[in-house]
Amino acid sequence: MTSAPGRRSSTFTRLLRHGFTDPSAAERLLDSAGLALVRNDPVLLDALGATADPDLALQGLVRLLEAQGGATAHQELLDTLIAAKPLRDRLLGVLGASEALADHLARHPSDWQALVTYEPRDLHPGLEEFERGLAGAGDPVSLRVAYRRCLLSIAARDVCGTIEVAQTAAELADLATATLRAALALAQAAAPEDAALCRLAVIAMGKCGGHELNYVSDVDVIFVGEAVNGADEDKALRAATRLASHLMRICSETTVEGSIWPVDANLRPEGRNGPLVRTLASHLAYYQRWAKTWEFQALLKARPVAGDQALGEEYVAALQPLVWQAAERENFVADVQKMRRRVVENIPAAEIDRQLKLGPGGLRDVEFAVQLLQLVHGRSDASLRSGTTLDALKALAAGGYVGRADAAQLDDAYRFLRSMEHRIQLHRLRRTHLVPEDEADLRRLGRSLDLRTDPVATLTREWKRHASVVRRLHEKLFYRPLLDAVAALAPGEARLSAEAARERLIALGYADPAAALRHLEALASGVTRKAAIQRTLLPVLLGWFADSADPDAGLLTFRKVSDALGKTPWYLRLLRDEGAAAENLARVLSAGRLAPDLLMRAPEAVALLGDGGGGLEPRPRAHLEQEMLAAVRRADNAVQGVTAARGVRRRELFRTSAADIVGSYGTESQPAEADQGALVDLVGGAVSDLTAATLSGTLRAVVREGWGDTLPTRFAIIGMGRFGGHELGYGSDADVLFVHEPRDGVDEREAAEAANKVVAEMRRLLQIPSADPPLLIDADLRPEGKSGPLVRTLKSYEAYYRRWSLVWERHALLRAEHVAGDEDLGRRFTELIDPLRYPAGGLDEEAVREIRRLKARMESERLPRGADPKLHAKLGPGGLSDVEWTVQLLQLRHGAKEPGLRTTRTRQALAAARAAGLISEEDAATLDEAWVLATRVRNAVMLVRGRAGDTFPTVPRELGAVGRYLGYGPGHAGDMLDAYRRTARRARGVVEELFYGGS
Repeated sequence: MTSAPGRRSSTFTRLLRHGFTDPSAAERLLDSAGLALVRNDPVLLDALGATADPDLALQGLVRLLEAQGGATAHQELLDTLIAAKPLRDRLLGVLGASEALADHLARHPSDWQALVTYEPRDLHPGLEEFERGLAGAGDPVSLRVAYRRCLLSIAARDVCGTIEVAQTAAELADLATATLRAALALAQAAAPEDAALCRLAVIAMGKCGGHELNYVSDVDVIFVGEAVNGADEDKALRAATRLASHLMRICSETTVEGSIWPVDANLRPEGRNGPLVRTLASHLAYYQRWAKTWEFQALLKARPVAGDQALGEEYVAALQPLVWQAAERENFVADVQKMRRRVVENIPAAEIDRQLKLGPGGLRDVEFAVQLLQLVHGRSDASLRSGTTLDALKALAAGGYVGRADAAQLDDAYRFLRSMEHRIQLHRLRRTHLVPEDEADLRRLGRSLDLRTDPVATLTREWKRHASVVRRLHEKLFYRPLLDAVAALAPGEARLSAEAARERLIALGYADPAAALRHLEALASGVTRKAAIQRTLLPVLLGWFADSADPDAGLLTFRKVSDALGKTPWYLRLLRDEGAAAENLARVLSAGRLAPDLLMRAPEAVALLGDGGGGLEPRPRAHLEQEMLAAVRRADNAVQGVTAARGVRRRELFRTSAADIVGSYGTESQPAEADQGALVDLVGGAVSDLTAATLSGTLRAVVREGWGDTLPTRFAIIGMGRFGGHELGYGSDADVLFVHEPRDGVDEREAAEAANKVVAEMRRLLQIPSADPPLLIDADLRPEGKSGPLVRTLKSYEAYYRRWSLVWERHALLRAEHVAGDEDLGRRFTELIDPLRYPAGGLDEEAVREIRRLKARMESERLPRGADPKLHAKLGPGGLSDVEWTVQLLQLRHGAKEPGLRTTRTRQALAAARAAGLISEEDAATLDEAWVLATRVRNAVMLVRGRAGDTFPTVPRELGAVGRYLGYGPGHAGDMLDAYRRTARRARGVVEELFYGGS
């Protein structure tokens, strides 16, 4: 087959046309002595070109021919190969798809004859045929050889398309069953005295139990043992354990012929910590008392496969009723929510997009959805009790539990993904669920699935399409039938009964399923455009609601918002067309009471949740002030002006709370904000800016109505406490001082009266009952406290602080910052107090002792009676007060020398103290973590309950909602409380050293 230099031979060109990627190497192989008689036979070349990998198939064929023991065997293989199309297709198909089976044939060159038979019964072998195929195996090594020979026949029919993927999986499960029986027989033959003492049943679980096994997979089993009549039970169980252990080693251990597959018994009661073999009574007692929901889910696939068949059937008969009662368990909802939160954190980031099984839109999504629906509805419908995923899906569709079109799409996607998984594993017979990255591997994989035109691109496109279908239907599968149960259906369509719909809603976490169904009926019934769009949106929205701590509240508020805005064209268009809006709305409505309450007072604010409409980014203070002052100018009087300003405040509080919730929960496209401190700073800064702007607008409205453009006295508002520190929470009062300075020629009494009237009117207008939340102004931190005048002149402040100021007042002034009114007056007030709060010589020891006494007295007197100090976010050990007083003591002592400490903000001051070497990096991090967590707890309580609080709620649903906000999944409220105690305890240790230790 030589050709002139520089020219390609006709064979080279033909090989390229037939799909060879290395025609030169293929030419050399075809020129080898073993293929001399058939090298020009077009039948052979066509058959090689039809395989997944022609190069691999040709290499395997040459190796197989070379391994034949003599000329006669060699010629027999060649003759049969050319003359018998079934063998040719099967043999070359296997060689082109599986390197591992090519290796097996090279080691056992006569096994190709297992592919010759082409009888009807050979096309679909069952358990009996596989048992015959393994019958001659008398030791683990020969069992492996026989297993591979049987596997060869399955693979051959699979790659040739004689059987489809579900049949392949069923045959692999039957082969596994036959193998377990053969391995048990070997173990019993090796220890006849043990076999005589006990009855041992092997129960297949997982994919083997479900009759849907992969080519390479752990075979999950559970062992049940009983004593034979008259035998001692303990001795019998020890004997059964030895037999079971030997069976596992026979299948799992590596020999010269490799291993078969690992036998995994970790699904047994107590997992790997429990005994390998238990009696039936022991199994039953465990499942009745201790088993978790996922363990009943695993039992869906339990099937006796080896050993004492009667005992295995007794096991299944005893435990199956418990499986169908699992949905009635008290903790079923929380367990289901945990299971629905598919754990992908353990998948390396580089692999998540290649995961066929665990990745988004993967096989696990389909299997979990089907199994959950079986658990919910199988207790009342025995037709759903199949261990096979596709059979169960078909039954769910037939019963109306899943839409027929959805089931058909899911069936198609599942078959494609399982086919990909099979072919990936078949190549080297390795347990993997990762789509390969190598171009050659992807090409072989695509061709093996009959994607011959641009196989790599087509495979990738089809894989992504099917995964997308699974992702989309995974949620829809649960919720679409709920809508069909309450909305008009096409004649003849199956639908959920009211009871089935109720069961499903309970399983998904709805506490009042009857009310939920009424809401769904109101939203989705009818033939209007609104109802049609709602029917499209609700399946996904219901899933997001169910992912929260209070699905009922989310659905109810969604109905209210939709009733208010349903006739507004932009509302449904926003939810339908803007990807973020619908999910953001679902998160916000089901996270607690505050945000929905704010929204319901002005539903049009839902526009903020979209990609447009201003978004959820807090607006700068200057913009807020500009909007409020413009609203005041347009108003006819102060009441109207302040009402408008309060409306802006309500809208912006909703914007901030929504941003906080979405950042804390995360969305499908954007993970939760990892930096908790950033969320705290966002809320504190936004609410503080909003409060300052509201005071500015209110001040302008009051002055304008009473005095026109100019007040007789200059007037400034000084923010104190959390307000001055830019750390306000949703429910915080505005701590302030009022300072004024009479204008030139104005009598001091007139000025004072004007200033006091302004304060009184501001407080009144900001607290008038209305749809908008009130803003409470607290001036108790003024000189002399509640006993002192509400408003003072700058000179009065100066005289008081020079002569009378107490340590606690200097301490309070650390947070003082001008927030509204006359800027020059505010600046001069700040200059006045700087020497007090940052004393040149620091604090003397008496002042330090006084601060410590004040702190200790506050802890003992102000902690509410009955409150758990360790869980009090403000006054408890390691809480806000501890951290803030510690930081503020450092500011009082060192602020004069360290400019970075001259800030009203706790976290900035703490960072400056660390930079100045006044506190170690570790201690600073500990205090910062505790302060951020305590602040988050207070914000969470306000968001969830709609009213301020410093302790964790006691109502379980509210506590769960706080946990979700803080990043804890369902059922992990205890973990959240433990984590808070640990964080606070570490912070208290630092406080003890820095604040009380005299450092």
